[in-house]
Amino acid sequence: MIGVLIVDDDPLTLELHAAYVGRLEGFSVVGECTGVRSALTAIAELGPRIDLVLLDITMPDGSGIDVLRRIRAADADIDVIAVTSVRDVDAVRRMSALGVAQYLLKPFPFRVFRERMEQYAERRARAIGITGAASQDEIDALVGGPPTGAVALPKGLTAETLQAVTAALRAHGELSAREAGPLVGVSRVTARRYLEHLVDARVATRAPRYGTPGRPETAYRLTGAGS
Repeated sequence: MIGVLIVDDDPLTLELHAAYVGRLEGFSVVGECTGVRSALTAIAELGPRIDLVLLDITMPDGSGIDVLRRIRAADADIDVIAVTSVRDVDAVRRMSALGVAQYLLKPFPFRVFRERMEQYAERRARAIGITGAASQDEIDALVGGPPTGAVALPKGLTAETLQAVTAALRAHGELSAREAGPLVGVSRVTARRYLEHLVDARVATRAPRYGTPGRPETAYRLTGAGS
């Protein structure tokens, strides 16, 4: 079982997400916290029982980013998925730099939550099964990246920007070119070129996104364990 600690300052949200986890096979809630201090206490006390933290960012007594920093500073073998309504680009970048496994924007239906948690569990299982000297594909599984061998860059694309686009997709789960551009500091047209390249390399998929006025836009997401 994957032990999950849920951290959110809203009691109703905490209850909802605990119920979501309870509906998933292979996961169990080991603790619920409503702030930074209680989260740090739970991590110190529960330690080995925690495999994954569902972490809100904005809380009355501090930031979830500080919790993530403490986890990394302690070299704890704990994964973190940001579960927040914070859309600030700097916050996304800081969480990504600290190794957050996913970045899930609230609110979301159970269907989306289940998909993300199953993706996480699949990647975790693959990583646990790797021993000894790792191949490139196994290293990609460990760090959550796309298969390196599948991505050959055409003229005009750079590895650095491709990595940034891939990281943005991994953090958000799904992005349009319009959304991805500002996150990585490129134009919408340039972002679309990178996203389409990932689709061509079978690292990402595309699908129309409806529900907003005007023309539906294309949304992209990573495939398999890299998403």
